[in-house]
Amino acid sequence: MFDWQIYLNGLWLMLGFGFAGWLYSLVKHNVTVVDSMWSLFFLLATASYIFSENGLTDRNIILIIMISIWSIRLSAYLAWRNRGPHEDHRYQAIRRNNEPYFRFKSLYIVFGLQAVLAWVISLPLLGIAGSPAPLNWLDYLGMAAWLAGFVWESVADRQLARFKAEPTNHGRVLDRGLWRYCRHPNYFGECLLWWGFYLMALGAGAWWSIIGPLLMTLLLLKVSGVALLEKDIGERRPDYASYIRRTNAFIPGKPANKEE
Repeated sequence: MFDWQIYLNGLWLMLGFGFAGWLYSLVKHNVTVVDSMWSLFFLLATASYIFSENGLTDRNIILIIMISIWSIRLSAYLAWRNRGPHEDHRYQAIRRNNEPYFRFKSLYIVFGLQAVLAWVISLPLLGIAGSPAPLNWLDYLGMAAWLAGFVWESVADRQLARFKAEPTNHGRVLDRGLWRYCRHPNYFGECLLWWGFYLMALGAGAWWSIIGPLLMTLLLLKVSGVALLEKDIGERRPDYASYIRRTNAFIPGKPANKEE
């Protein structure tokens, strides 16, 4: 069942969290903090939906556990990855393109926009939280897809962190482990787990929430994920062109033979 009031309450909560993050960014002179806030938007929304709807049913207990594990892990990882005083190069470019007064514009360009995007993507979470139906085979299929995506994303992030920690790898391309089978295994895992949430929402009768995983897939492929990352990576890593020719971008597959 779709309840606009409950859905809007989630939006106000997410916008409030975004506003707090914006205030923090003014103190730090760095908007990169929004990366570690991204997954926490969904944790806040899920808690709001659950306790405004059916409370802690079996389905909702599973949902809050799943969203907590994913969001806290991803937030902690991104906070660790982005530690330090320097703003991420993506946000430096956004800042340059929106001066003067970027510190004020960032309220809606960065923090407000991400809160609204997260709100739309959270539709499957609303659908799951609002259903009194018992668990069924679609729920279990969704949990399996979520688990596969979570493990794939977590392992990919760990492999990348270990690769970057080795000074001799500076400027080189990671093409081992999961990164041997696609150029963005972390994004593939993220996409898979969101389709897992949608399968659970479908089992709850919320077929209409498909806009959530569709938007997430679009963002990962065409906006803030693959397309943005590969826009200039060739300038920073000369071997990346060869990596592109032999490795799938998103869906894992057998790599082509390495060039001589």
